[in-house]
Amino acid sequence: MQKINPLRKSFPAFYLGMVLTTLAAAFAAQAQTTATLTIQANQPGAPISPNLFGIFCEEINSAGDGGIYAEMVRNRSFEEPGNTNYWQLITSGGGIGTISPDSSLPLSASNLFSLKLAQSSGSGSVGVANGGYWGMNFQAGQTYSLGLYARCSGGFTGALTASLQSANGSQVYAQGTISNLTTSWQYFSLPLVPNASDTAGRLSLAISQSGSVWLDVVSLFPQQTFRNRSNGLRPDLANVLVNLQPSFMRFPGGSWVNGDSLTNMYAWKRTIGPVGDRRLQHNLWGYYVDNGLGYYEYLQMCEDIGTEPLFVINCGMDVFSVGDSVPLASMGPYVQDALDAIQYANGPTNSTWGALRAAAGHPAPFNLKYIEIGNENGGSAYNDRYALFYDAIKSNYPDIHIIADNWGGLPVSRPVEISDEHYYSDPTFFMANATKYDSYSRSGPKIYVGEYAVNTGAGNGNLIGALGEAAFMTGLERNADIVSMASYAPLFANLNNKNWNPDLIYFNNSQVYGTPSCYVQQMFSVNRGDEVLPLTLNFTGGTNVPPHGVIGLGSWNTSVQYTNIVVTSNGVTLYQSDFVNSGTNGWRVHNGNWAVNGGIYQQTTIATDCRSTTGNTNWANYTITLQARKVGGSEGFLILFNWLDDNNWTWFNVGGWNNTQTAIEQMVNGTKSIIGQGVPGSVQTLQWYDIRIVLNGTHIQGYVNNVLVLDVNYPAIEPVYASASYAPASGRIILKAVNVTGNPITTTFNLDGLPSVAPQAGLEQLASANSLAENSLASPTNVFPVNGLIPNAATNFSHTLPAYSLSVIRFQTPPVSPVRVGLAAGTNLNYLDPSAGGIAVNLSSFITNGVSVDFTVETPDGTVVTNGTLAFVPGQTNQIISLPVSVLSPGAFFRVTLSHPVNGQLNSLTNAFFAVASSSGGPLQLAVAHYPDENLIYWTVTNATLLEATNLAGPWATNDNQAAPIQVPESPMSEFFRLKQR
Repeated sequence: MQKINPLRKSFPAFYLGMVLTTLAAAFAAQAQTTATLTIQANQPGAPISPNLFGIFCEEINSAGDGGIYAEMVRNRSFEEPGNTNYWQLITSGGGIGTISPDSSLPLSASNLFSLKLAQSSGSGSVGVANGGYWGMNFQAGQTYSLGLYARCSGGFTGALTASLQSANGSQVYAQGTISNLTTSWQYFSLPLVPNASDTAGRLSLAISQSGSVWLDVVSLFPQQTFRNRSNGLRPDLANVLVNLQPSFMRFPGGSWVNGDSLTNMYAWKRTIGPVGDRRLQHNLWGYYVDNGLGYYEYLQMCEDIGTEPLFVINCGMDVFSVGDSVPLASMGPYVQDALDAIQYANGPTNSTWGALRAAAGHPAPFNLKYIEIGNENGGSAYNDRYALFYDAIKSNYPDIHIIADNWGGLPVSRPVEISDEHYYSDPTFFMANATKYDSYSRSGPKIYVGEYAVNTGAGNGNLIGALGEAAFMTGLERNADIVSMASYAPLFANLNNKNWNPDLIYFNNSQVYGTPSCYVQQMFSVNRGDEVLPLTLNFTGGTNVPPHGVIGLGSWNTSVQYTNIVVTSNGVTLYQSDFVNSGTNGWRVHNGNWAVNGGIYQQTTIATDCRSTTGNTNWANYTITLQARKVGGSEGFLILFNWLDDNNWTWFNVGGWNNTQTAIEQMVNGTKSIIGQGVPGSVQTLQWYDIRIVLNGTHIQGYVNNVLVLDVNYPAIEPVYASASYAPASGRIILKAVNVTGNPITTTFNLDGLPSVAPQAGLEQLASANSLAENSLASPTNVFPVNGLIPNAATNFSHTLPAYSLSVIRFQTPPVSPVRVGLAAGTNLNYLDPSAGGIAVNLSSFITNGVSVDFTVETPDGTVVTNGTLAFVPGQTNQIISLPVSVLSPGAFFRVTLSHPVNGQLNSLTNAFFAVASSSGGPLQLAVAHYPDENLIYWTVTNATLLEATNLAGPWATNDNQAAPIQVPESPMSEFFRLKQR
């Protein structure tokens, strides 16, 4: 995500080259639509990437500091410019004193300033208070952990009183003291438990004796963090992410990676280690970040919410200053940073960076598999730098998946495995692009839609925006052979510091709610299949009424003149201007100073959005011709057509955007955006221009001086979008259907290739009669998924999709018959991981009734270790035979036998042999297992060769069966075996 200047925010189409238009009443004037949706249930297609739906976490909107990062103190290390920002002097009882930044004795080389609290006189107290991020949220009975560094002036013998207070200090909810301060820095901690709740509280630190106390790294955390991590996360925000069930998390940006310059870019090495020593960094979104939520914490977050980490590294380019890139000869440190980041995440504990990870508390690797080179970088400079990163990473870590930016084209210097594409637009752009990837080359790189969201016509996150995204997501799922990953952006926004609109999840310091887009993401992520099922959609009735409406003239900060206006349709003249005789009769003025002068209709005020209209709203498929002249001002001409009211119209903007561009713009329900792409274009003052606009259905052609400059179409919007998938483990067909219209649509569902489905189908729906409906702190579930059932499901049935809705329908197919139960192993020895705790038993299909099987586990001498019955219920396809920990020692050997299946059949494998591998470097073990029905020779080392001979003197030959165990005797009885280390 890139910070966009105001011009780009207003007109992103010229920047992104996208179709931008807004859905409003696209289906408002249509006949009743019905649909037929056919799923080819017996023709599974491409496998769906298990990483298809993920999340993108960027430090924007106070998403981290003041958000999911649970630190409650703002500017805890006094390093922000001004040093005492968000801290205020407080006194009581006549105490007199001051607070000031001090650098005389830094806590560390990277933490130069502390706060000096000095009491000069008075019998009361002098203190300092911090209200955190728009107030601190205290909950009665919960524990809050205060931590700080402090030292005092010589002769100071008093204590530091810490308290949790109301915003004005009139109420004290918890209090404690810190004593035994010295003239040297010491770390102190103190638990505080408030006796009342307050969402607008503050932390106070005070002294009541003359002297000075210095404070640094003053931290207050709720003791209850997500997964009880120190330096952890807000549980309520983290649990929303858990509920999304994302497969991956892209972090830490976005533009946060780029920074607002190369000198202020994200550097992960400055975000690890003691929190007080981490780099304070200005955020290009307008606030400071202390990086307490650093690289380690992001990796830990991914692990704790159960998702794959995807790390974005700066590639040595400044996206905000064209041409400002690190010279290729100086790129070594940047490339090494990427290699070191991978080692920090994955390296062994005896590696340089792996040791630092272990010292932070995580000796096991985080298993980072994805790294993206840069964010929204492109051009020749990116092409050159991509090669440097690619070569270094693949040489050292060949299994790492490298993601390349597709920003104005992909790099060609090295292979591209995954391409990152970003899209921000209005609902109809995403609907119109639901088929975008249908035509993508299947021989090219996989696609990662790294950032996408409806950000025009979406309010603060409304339903129609979410449904536009849902329509687009059906296309992502249907094209799972090419689209491997996708993530909405941005993820979080603190309502007190919104830098971007809309966002997926909103919160303040005590509440959180998801937008309708959040629930769309959740419904797609939770309801996933493993294979794409082909489907077709056909519609009857509901033919869209072609675009229609009156014509008009306009100007923007420009004085203009118009004449010789003619409107024709199919050879019939609908309107011809006669300003000499008729004046302004029939013309309605919306804004501006419009008047007739000598047969010319002119607007003389230099003001924005001046319009005048005439005609009949039933006009359609017409051609407008006219002459136009600019008298003065900064832009060109605006010719309106298909005007229905002041909030719904289209215009041909000639010489707009400070007389630099020409484009077709559409206003729908008060939101204006561009159709197609604009082209360069300007208008000369006092020169007459011939303008012609030809309308044919949804097709628009714009001519200037008889030259066709724009040839575009209104976006093609279907009433319903859908995708289907199959989940073999559960036997479910999962259908997602999006009705983007304001009418319920009766739909006939055909599930071809199936004999039957269960008569009850699961149903989850997100819907509202109001397409602009939103959630809020006051009404967090105004638009919320509702679960239900379809009672009449069959391979052919009808069901009505509600207006403005996303429906997820889960069909239960019959199980594959007969269901077979067996061991997840071959006929020979299978090595067990002791941490797995047992032996896996699988079903060949999902089940709709109970299946059970008996089991027996024996040691080499026939002793029964454990036995019993495994019972499978619907929804289960595998279980574990648990083994006692006491027998899972290296070198242990077991025979497992399955018998007496109920409601199923045994696989051909009725017994198998399992072992715990012998310890590395231990003696080779060759032994005989005696069972009533067979004798076996087995060994439990993985790197040994079995030799055999007919006598002890040899010769010894390699036995053909190199997998333990083998049945003995083979032939003849006088056969000898030994092991040889490989």
